[in-house]
Amino acid sequence: MRGLRPRGLIDTGAILALLDRDDRWHVRCREAFSALPLPLATSAAVLAELFHLLGDDPPQEAAAWGFLRSGAVMLLPIDHDDLPQLEALMSRYRDRPMDFADATLVLLGERESLTTIFTIDHDDFETYRLAGRRRFRIVPGR
Repeated sequence: MRGLRPRGLIDTGAILALLDRDDRWHVRCREAFSALPLPLATSAAVLAELFHLLGDDPPQEAAAWGFLRSGAVMLLPIDHDDLPQLEALMSRYRDRPMDFADATLVLLGERESLTTIFTIDHDDFETYRLAGRRRFRIVPGR
């Protein structure tokens, strides 16, 4: 995946919806995903949340690994130098409250100039702003 530039971001709920045919967002996410330019970027925090929510479900875990290895998703780094910005984001959106995984996606959006996010978390990502007060383009729509 070296040399590829991410075209958007992907959040936990969208990944879960893609993997789970019984999820109420599955069809809309599958249709939206097929129209998105790839790859999409995410963070280790999102993956930690994903595997935590999958629990002890070997078939779902295997499906998640297959999806992640497919090339559709790029894992971008968050490191120690990013902590002050993550803390500032979580403080700014304390009223939501913003969780760590969401903070990493907003930081990646700012750092990589990515405004499209594949998420089912509309309420939060409609509130979050990128540098310059820019809004995210949320896919799929409500």
